[in-house]
Amino acid sequence: MAIPTQKQRVTIRTVAEDAGVSVAAVSKVLRDAYGVSDALRGRVQASIAKLGYRPHAAARGMRGQTYTLGLLMPDLHNPFFADILEGVNTALQRSQYQPLLGVSDSAAGTELALIDAMADRQMDGIILIGSRLPINELERVASRIPIVVIAHHPIGEPDFDTVNNDDRLGATLVVQHLVAAGFKHVAYLSQELGAHNSDTMVTTQREIGYRAAMHEAGLSRNIQVVHAGQTSREAQNAARQMLEARHPPDAIFCWTDFIALEVLSVARDMGLDVPGDLAIVGYDNTWYCDLAQNALTSIDQSGQVLGLQAARLLIERIKGRTQAEHYVVTPRLVARRSTQPGS
Repeated sequence: MAIPTQKQRVTIRTVAEDAGVSVAAVSKVLRDAYGVSDALRGRVQASIAKLGYRPHAAARGMRGQTYTLGLLMPDLHNPFFADILEGVNTALQRSQYQPLLGVSDSAAGTELALIDAMADRQMDGIILIGSRLPINELERVASRIPIVVIAHHPIGEPDFDTVNNDDRLGATLVVQHLVAAGFKHVAYLSQELGAHNSDTMVTTQREIGYRAAMHEAGLSRNIQVVHAGQTSREAQNAARQMLEARHPPDAIFCWTDFIALEVLSVARDMGLDVPGDLAIVGYDNTWYCDLAQNALTSIDQSGQVLGLQAARLLIERIKGRTQAEHYVVTPRLVARRSTQPGS
């Protein structure tokens, strides 16, 4: 079949004729319907690519689906979010769904406005990463559009799905590792508390795990929790105040790698040896932990798995599943030079 000229509109019927299948078969492929064979999907997708066919989004929306998914993240600075996005993309490769990105700058008002905009544009569902919204707002959103929330620990949440790392276990692994290496004054540098912080927040879950592990190690007197903002300057100021104190910690556990690198920078600026004078641990095991100048010990919570599972759960919700599911990833500690003297 000849490829249509620019003036000729490519329709679903054009695709069907080119692929040698029925219009219904093309529709099934576009809807990612159950029972479509790999051979049929391949033929139809090849014709779609050759002809440059693009379904009309508004028309698809009126029929009930646009095959677009919103992906809402707090910022673009943390490479861990890129790991999650890679997992989402992997999950969507064999589907008709396309992710569209929004960035909230960790502001609840901006996040809510973006969610409303995505819903108004008839996106089929939304994945929220590190949401700053209180539980009642998330439940309200879930009543309007299917959502999956990454990094939000539920307490029997029935209205939406979640995908999480076991943050308490991750913090426990950090404390156990540091204590085994001989460090006793382990501090936890956490996120600045917001108006809606609760036990559902990952930073709170990590603090709970940290406190319990310090108590279990007989180091309750050495518990120190510091909350700091997420900018480089705020993190560095907090680290400097901790290290210039009369009794500074000999190890700092940071709630994310991004903050841990700021602590590492301050320690070097102060002439401290890492890990001789100070051990540093991050969370997320992002790619810059492996750089020789950093060699940062960190907790790996597999961002790609989080993204892949979130996309899977969201598509299941869109297709009709009503019972909430809560997927938990088991973390592991990746030890590097920042906590291992002599390594």
